[in-house]
Amino acid sequence: MSKVQSPEKTNYEELLYDLTYEAANRCIQCGYCLPVCPTYDSMENESQSPRGRINLVKMAAEGKINIQDDLAGPIELCLGCRACEVACPVNVPYGEIYEGALEVINKQKEKKAKNKQMKSNKVLDITLNQLFPHKKRLRTIGNFTWFYQNSGLNKMMRKSGVIEKVSKPMGQFEKVLPKIESPSKRYKYNHIYKPIGEKRISVAFFPGCIMDSVMSKANRLTIELLQKCGCEVWIPKSPTCCGALHAHKGKINGAKDLARQNIEAFENMDVQYIINNAGGCGAMLYEYDELLKDDNVWNERAKKFSKKSKDVTEVLYELAPLPFEKEWKGLITYQDSCHLRNVQGVIDAPRELLRSIPGATYIEMKDSYLCCASGGIYNLLHFDESMQILDEKMKHAVATKAKTIVTTNPGCLLQMKLGIERNDATKSMKAYHLIEILAESCGVK
Repeated sequence: MSKVQSPEKTNYEELLYDLTYEAANRCIQCGYCLPVCPTYDSMENESQSPRGRINLVKMAAEGKINIQDDLAGPIELCLGCRACEVACPVNVPYGEIYEGALEVINKQKEKKAKNKQMKSNKVLDITLNQLFPHKKRLRTIGNFTWFYQNSGLNKMMRKSGVIEKVSKPMGQFEKVLPKIESPSKRYKYNHIYKPIGEKRISVAFFPGCIMDSVMSKANRLTIELLQKCGCEVWIPKSPTCCGALHAHKGKINGAKDLARQNIEAFENMDVQYIINNAGGCGAMLYEYDELLKDDNVWNERAKKFSKKSKDVTEVLYELAPLPFEKEWKGLITYQDSCHLRNVQGVIDAPRELLRSIPGATYIEMKDSYLCCASGGIYNLLHFDESMQILDEKMKHAVATKAKTIVTTNPGCLLQMKLGIERNDATKSMKAYHLIEILAESCGVK
């Protein structure tokens, strides 16, 4: 199809056209995406549906509507769960359209702020650029949080209500943050952990950002469980942030830089798989080849990396049966990580692992495939919209009568913990990362 010509089109509309138009033009507006879209379900507005957003992208690329006034809002309210891609009968690459639109929206905002000498979102910029890519800084925050939890400061801060006054979302999530393990138990970078017993395979482990800093226990348990299953586990010297949050905020060049660093950190390791335990991170690693498809220097290296990238549940399922030592009592249900299910296509492995745990009874949650509305930092930036979706999700979780909700992503885990809190169900229901349950059942503590 020839490019739509318009004298009114700006450079940003041209860029939006180049990044998204061909993909967006594949959409036949059939509506198969509507039932699986959490924001369409909660907001009941066509502009908050996948086909509605795609139509807005096309109109903006043609110069018919304003990028900031008409497109930015609906795009930024999208969770990026990509359930629409799975439901789409003509395979529209919504993720490509979504991230392309975000990139243009972000570039235009930054240019306008610069021209008007306005301040950009300094907190977000510092978080993405000065914090997440630096593992030492993240570990320092994790160590401080451990001290904060164990010194009683957390109780004082909650009683004062100061966190809620600064940020209601931060105050809510601080209450459900898992108890952080002592810094003395942290695993080491640039280290090879030997298998327990006979060696079966060699793997590398991607520690992530949030998982490494404030959920390091789940990472340690992942390493030790893999060891117990016969894996030699390599930890590289200099892994960095996967870049997912950068991509979700339209900072594509930053995401590409981080991808190159990670590829370089892992590519010379003599391992069968590069393993992660966070669905969001895993999706980004899995798509490094797509992210760097236009980079002639890095694309082949990215393809090799992505081919090796695996979620830990895939590898544990391959190594099954696991060396279980104790039972886990009661009903267990599972909430899919959207990016594990919709991007990586991992659906059965987590469920089969849960079914294999001695003493546990697995029950499928209604609409478990629908997003819980964590969405990276979506629940911090769009708290009210996120909670509306979460509250609907929790109706299905509570209906299972399960004592244990399991997920495979740090954001989803915090979201489900908050959902339990909002339902006053903390005495009857707990949320865990899948690794926590498998490790305990295998005698790894």
